Amino acid sequence: MTAADSAWQPYLAAFRSRFMLMLQYRAAAVAGFVTQCWWGGIKVMVLAAFYRHATAPAAIPLADAITYVWIAQALFALLPWTGDPDLALLVRSGNVAYDRMRPVDCYGLWYARTLGWLLARVLPRAALMLTAAGLVFPRIGLAAWAWQPPATLEAAFWFALAIALGTLLSAAIIVLVGIGVLASLSDRGINVLLTPLVVVLSGNLLPLALFPDALQAGLRWQPFAALLDTPLRLYFGHLAGASALAAVCTQAMWLALLVGAGRLLMTRALARLQVQGG
Repeated sequence: MTAADSAWQPYLAAFRSRFMLMLQYRAAAVAGFVTQCWWGGIKVMVLAAFYRHATAPAAIPLADAITYVWIAQALFALLPWTGDPDLALLVRSGNVAYDRMRPVDCYGLWYARTLGWLLARVLPRAALMLTAAGLVFPRIGLAAWAWQPPATLEAAFWFALAIALGTLLSAAIIVLVGIGVLASLSDRGINVLLTPLVVVLSGNLLPLALFPDALQAGLRWQPFAALLDTPLRLYFGHLAGASALAAVCTQAMWLALLVGAGRLLMTRALARLQVQGG
């Protein structure tokens, strides 16, 4: 094993342990899937009524809007709509001091744990949603309400790359929330503010393309759009070629900015850290 490999071992171990721990909560994954199916069905019916009575052509076809809803529901657990509860518990209990004393980069350790937490929560639910909305629906006569495949193979490639970057960006936002908890000693206020922002601005509540035209430029370039709306624009082929590359580069830019900000803020927060008791 090289020195570079051994340097990564603590972070890989943190990722694996958190990932495997969260995979044990199978009942929670099934309950989350059922909940997302319920809300997904409501959203699909609302969109269908909206399209039926619309007096002007919509920005995206109804079939794309329905698929947008199912993918958004499948990836709901991937969105940073709440902070990592384990990070908040570390701060409240004072056990964050142990992370401070470990001979590893504290930011990297938190990031690895958060990434494991995110992926273990989203993968089972996404697999169940794809099976139900993408495979079962067409076979029971509900093809019009099903999860449609990507527009092209190129669109599928850009979507996969964008989802990977969106996952990394989501983890960076959650770690930033954890740093905020470290500074304020409470996660309630941050979560109350974060949840509506993420749900609305990511496109989970409503595809961002259906918002008023005057808001489109601002909505596309804000960081929360890079979590869900940007990957889905790529999925449907609405962005291709140079536009797709620009969208992915925007995601990478936000990821670099938020990771850099997180590292800087964590350094300052840990420098002021005081743990009392014994």
